[in-house]
Amino acid sequence: MLGNFVYSNPTKLYFGKDSLDNLSSALNGYNKIMLVYGGGSIKKNGLYDKIVKILLDSGKEMIEDGGVMPNPTVEKLYEGSKIARDNNVDFILAVGGGSVCDYSKAVSISAYCQGDPWDKYFIKFEEPDCKIIPVGCVLTMVGTGSEMNGGSVITNHAQKLKIGHVFGENVFPKFAILNPEVTFTLPEYQMKAGFFDIMSHILEQYFSGNDDNTSDYIMEGLLRSLIHSTKIAVKNPTDYEARSNIMWTATWALNTLVAMGKSTDWEVHMLGQAVGAHTDATHGMTLSAVSLPYYRYIMPYGLDKFVRYAKNVWDIDPTGKSKEQIASEGLAEMEKYMREIGLVMNISDLGVTEDMIEGIADSTLIMTGGYKVLERDEIIKILRESM
Repeated sequence: MLGNFVYSNPTKLYFGKDSLDNLSSALNGYNKIMLVYGGGSIKKNGLYDKIVKILLDSGKEMIEDGGVMPNPTVEKLYEGSKIARDNNVDFILAVGGGSVCDYSKAVSISAYCQGDPWDKYFIKFEEPDCKIIPVGCVLTMVGTGSEMNGGSVITNHAQKLKIGHVFGENVFPKFAILNPEVTFTLPEYQMKAGFFDIMSHILEQYFSGNDDNTSDYIMEGLLRSLIHSTKIAVKNPTDYEARSNIMWTATWALNTLVAMGKSTDWEVHMLGQAVGAHTDATHGMTLSAVSLPYYRYIMPYGLDKFVRYAKNVWDIDPTGKSKEQIASEGLAEMEKYMREIGLVMNISDLGVTEDMIEGIADSTLIMTGGYKVLERDEIIKILRESM
């Protein structure tokens, strides 16, 4: 492994069917709890009632902030920050998927922010220098890994920007509760989108650097487990073993562990988030729609890594084949898998039209900022190939 790094992850995980039993003790020392959730699915599946009972039985004062949308907006962030500040809450409990967790972390650093949090955190990429409200997550959807990292993605429709900022460990959730059974009732489309979000997180860290890195071996194992379990889950969404493996893989895909010693390449996320900013399409599907054109474009520049990926993840037999053939067969197997589990393969299916391409390219460049990988004309080429 190359370079120097410091690794720390302060989030405590409670995993399994009975993990919610730990909520009361996890909230010891906190009194005014801001309960954050999305469109109301937790009320339909009974999770809301269970959590409210735990909070009330524990003597907590509860303030609600519902209605968090799949791609949390800056307007919602302002609204939630005011609720937290006006009620002087001392803990934010996020109950939902990655969007709810992302939003809750954004509120935690924005409630007492001096100035505009959108400008400070998502345009200038500054770090919080104000009071931070601690956050905990009860996860209902897997994919983002937001339950064990400092990432937060907020959408500004007026500016056509969807920007993620990965904050330091002072913003990480204090704890996360992961019960795979809670994910059983997730709509099929959202479930599949989450599956590819996990895969993309791993690939965007894997396809960087050619040194002999322990993280790459871990990621290959995570990918093999993910591919195996998602095929099972698509056929039987209530298979506990498959869903539990997927939930655990999602967390380890983006809790910063496998990024250690890696340069990482997040261009697929930048492209996907730019598509999402213009269409409000489901995040994981924006990634699946742009991934193969991007990886085929960069393959010649990292051929040895793509050969390794083909052999170690997709079991491509290299006998008598050139490196280019091996790498291409690996991506062909990836495409076969993506189609098998029912992912969106073209951005036109997400509402992108030809006249939107240049605007999406411009949004991509703004969001990548100092981490720019592609030039504008290259982005446009990839987007057109994604149509």
